[in-house]
Amino acid sequence: MEIIDGLAAERTRRLTPLQLARLLKSAAAEKKAWDPVVLDVREQTSVADYFVICEGETDRQVRAIADGMVEAAKAKDRRPLAVDGYEDAGWILLDFDSVLAHVFLPGERSYYDLESLWAPAAKRRKRAASA
Repeated sequence: MEIIDGLAAERTRRLTPLQLARLLKSAAAEKKAWDPVVLDVREQTSVADYFVICEGETDRQVRAIADGMVEAAKAKDRRPLAVDGYEDAGWILLDFDSVLAHVFLPGERSYYDLESLWAPAAKRRKRAASA
């Protein structure tokens, strides 16, 4: 019986991808990230379920935001599978498997414009489904 109770407790402690995305967004906001958003990309790609996108004013703040996200995830026993761009800090990517966190400098965020890139596909799918 203890084994079953332990498995049930472990299952309830695990974060869903949406919960993880919200946790990362909250951690970014705590580090004063600008305009943190969560994009649901489940219908558009198999790469991830959610993107968390935000920006910091300087490379130092971008690193602090990424560090805050990693620390918040570690507190819930989650660690990124990969981290890319930390040294340059123009665009840091944190790969949590089902959630990808993108932390940009403002110029990088506007240049790549992931929100616009992924949003039109979702709108087209919704229109097609309702037609």
